[in-house]
Amino acid sequence: MTDLHSDALVVFGCTGDLAHKMIFPALYSLAKRGALEVPVIGVASTKCTLADLQERVKDGIAHAGGIDNETAFQHLMSQLRYVSGDYNDSGTFSDLKEALGTATRPAHYLAIPPFLFETVIRGLGNAGLEKNARVIVEKPFGRDLASAKELNDVAKSVFLEDSIFRIDHFLGKEAIMNILYFRFANTFLEPIWNRNYVASVQLTMSEDFGVGDRAAFYETAGCLRDVVQNHLLQVVALLAMEPPADRNYGEVNLEKAKILRAMRPLTHDDLVRGQYEGYRSEPNVAPDSDVETFCAIRLYIDSWRWEGVPWYVRSGKYLANKATEVLVELKPPPQRLFEDSAPDADRKNYVRFRLSPDSAIALAARVKRPGQEYVGNQEELYLHEGLIGEQSPYERLLNDAMAGNGALFSREDAIEAAWAVVDPVLKSRQKVHTYRRGGWGPPQSDALIRKDGWWHNPELKATPSP
Repeated sequence: MTDLHSDALVVFGCTGDLAHKMIFPALYSLAKRGALEVPVIGVASTKCTLADLQERVKDGIAHAGGIDNETAFQHLMSQLRYVSGDYNDSGTFSDLKEALGTATRPAHYLAIPPFLFETVIRGLGNAGLEKNARVIVEKPFGRDLASAKELNDVAKSVFLEDSIFRIDHFLGKEAIMNILYFRFANTFLEPIWNRNYVASVQLTMSEDFGVGDRAAFYETAGCLRDVVQNHLLQVVALLAMEPPADRNYGEVNLEKAKILRAMRPLTHDDLVRGQYEGYRSEPNVAPDSDVETFCAIRLYIDSWRWEGVPWYVRSGKYLANKATEVLVELKPPPQRLFEDSAPDADRKNYVRFRLSPDSAIALAARVKRPGQEYVGNQEELYLHEGLIGEQSPYERLLNDAMAGNGALFSREDAIEAAWAVVDPVLKSRQKVHTYRRGGWGPPQSDALIRKDGWWHNPELKATPSP
């Protein structure tokens, strides 16, 4: 089964927002590349016809960038099927089995609210639709460690672990994949990529907008659950992991899981929660809500390589701009041979990964100024990748899941290890601090990092730092 491509794609929740904005535009892109040669069966409780679904798919593609290949679009339309029914009704799964026809290796995509996961997974198992099949589960994978374990138990009671694909679109971005490649395709990083040379690591994911139409969801989640526990801890794992034995996705995921298990569980002293001004006036938000729209954490990884190195991670809404960057700051030279070789008011040498909205890697080092005096400036060697023709994350991940390639998906042990890191501060929440829109979060986050320096604030444009 591992090597065989799925011969059908079933999209549960096909009339929903995720399918409209992400999944069907990704399938259209696959069709343009000639990579969609299987039927696509949409399943939803909505009472509509196949023609209605086709019209909604067309609208989603139009809003995502437009239809620029009529042949590919018509091919996608010809592959669509539709099954309408209640997920609690066994008849819905009987109708799905009939719609699958001769397909024997379907991939089931659960683009549905998490509370329906168990219902649909058990429905697939009861109908015999789990045989030789794969299941693609959309995040969030639970709300805490206990619910994540429960969800994993349900999924594994019906599907084999290698057939469960826990999708996190963030891991499908080209720049995220490049972290793994850049680290292990080059030799010059390895000698300095450890506690002997790294002073600290920062990761910032900033957004310049609010919760918008996701307010109701955000009230049940917050920033820590929405992006830190999944997206950002996975990036930390890629930055910190040991070299895998080979490129096999099982080996990569094994090393990531080891790092996540080595992370110390957070305490309240390691966390700052913030909420932007006006959040409580947003539609569907409680007037006394203490949900965080910003959080900053301090992490430690108890391993030989990273012992004692602080990792600072922050994310928030209505910040100064929309960008994601990593800054790995190195320690100063052991001897201050030159007056400015270890400046107090400037960064030491560093490696900077720009992950969005564009992709770049920068290496910063001090270079002597012209003249007789031994003084210099910090300069960046800046490598910019334009990402022309980049696949969208959902296009890449859908194709990988149907092909059985789990390299960019999370395993059960990694999911549970990540929840174990944040679980202690979820059980008893500390005070949330209000911050103004357009800044970099509450001032308490500056105090969190102060003993190790100050936050690196990503620029909006992809230009080298001065």
